Amino acid sequence: MKTDIITPGEPAPDFELEDLNGNPVRLSSYRGSKPVVLAFLRGFM
Repeated sequence: MKTDIITPGEPAPDFELEDLNGNPVRLSSYRGSKPVVLAFLRGFM
């Protein structure tokens, strides 16, 4: 299994997920416009 570690201050890799309404949201669409906080919750929903 390959594990890539992101160091603090390094840009996160781009990815796309669905929001709560099923609409696709891409991380790169927020780049340069506003700060983004990512929280991955285990067992949510």
